[in-house]
Amino acid sequence: MLIKKNILLLLMCTLAFSSLTAQSLKAYQIFDKNGEPVYFSYMLNGAVVADIVLFGELHNNPISHWLQLELSMALHQQKGENLVMGMEMFEADNQLIIDEYFSGLIAERNFRSEARLWNNYNTDIRPLLEFARENELTFIATNIPRRYAALVNREGFEGLERLSQDALRFVAPLPVDYDPELPGYKAMLEMTGLPAHANENFPKAQAIKDATMAHFIMKNFMPGNTIIHFHGTYHSNNYEGIVWYINHANPELRIMTISTVEQEQVDKLEEEYLNQADFIIAVPATMTKTY
Repeated sequence: MLIKKNILLLLMCTLAFSSLTAQSLKAYQIFDKNGEPVYFSYMLNGAVVADIVLFGELHNNPISHWLQLELSMALHQQKGENLVMGMEMFEADNQLIIDEYFSGLIAERNFRSEARLWNNYNTDIRPLLEFARENELTFIATNIPRRYAALVNREGFEGLERLSQDALRFVAPLPVDYDPELPGYKAMLEMTGLPAHANENFPKAQAIKDATMAHFIMKNFMPGNTIIHFHGTYHSNNYEGIVWYINHANPELRIMTISTVEQEQVDKLEEEYLNQADFIIAVPATMTKTY
């Protein structure tokens, strides 16, 4: 009788363990553009041979930021000083402050007080910036100053023509190429809920950000280097945005894109995200947010 009870107990434990294993939780899954699951190393191999890696994040997603740092560290092991890092989160007129901080000319407290840092700087952005600083890597501030993006939102690209030559140093060269038929920009008009003529400058404000980020990426590119750039995933999804502008400047460059999406389950990539990028990081929708 005792033997039967022990066998029954063992069977129950085995079934319980099997049930837990079947329900094991995954924090993320990387897919290729066709929806095939791949390992981090496969994504790294693609990044090593790319000229430009455009890493699209969900701004409040911790998995995005963790994998950004892991990919940067792995790329640095391969590329050394030929790795260049850049971010949407720093505006172009902050480049001098970044350079002064990296050189040791100013203290971190001065940098932090003047650089217009995002509210998730400590948790999500600082680890990347400090990695670049500690390894003496070039770090570029690529975004248009927000005051000029707001100007485009009010007045269109024509508003930029009133800027001084000094101010124009922080903006993509004028006139700015713009294709209003790109699906991403058209979708932005639909998001407003207003007729196209009522707020046609809204996607232009997005485009001037894309154009400016592409401009400063290109300005800092040298053959043999790999630039890894971090930005909201919508700036490079579907090979639009920054990708479109870089391709117009130099279609010969090898660009690799990464997108981040949220799904209820991450074992399979949802159909709507296929071909959104070269690699898609699927994260559970219940993942903790950083803000």
